[in-house]
Amino acid sequence: MLEELSDIFRRLGLSMIEGGLVSLTAVKLTPDLLEARVYLSLFQVKDAAAAMKIIEDRSWEIKRELAARVKHQLRRIPVIQYIHDDTLEHADKMEALFRKIHEDRPPGEEGEA
Repeated sequence: MLEELSDIFRRLGLSMIEGGLVSLTAVKLTPDLLEARVYLSLFQVKDAAAAMKIIEDRSWEIKRELAARVKHQLRRIPVIQYIHDDTLEHADKMEALFRKIHEDRPPGEEGEA
């Protein structure tokens, strides 16, 4: 499902929005396969809310493409919910904090923890 949706996003021109990169990080399906949560990572996108709105507005197109690709594997096409995955942004912030802490340390405290 992740592979199909990634390809659909590329074909529909949704992998680049407002000069930033949109990538699918995960797709989680419910056990009954009727709902899918698609996690999107937005890299260097100026307005994440606007980018998510663009994707929501084109969701019917995405679903139509997905239906054409998986119609022989699934009885029903799942309801798709798009979720902004900001894990990478949090990791970058944490890395910057650790770097700042390391730089702010007095020279004699390097090895102490």
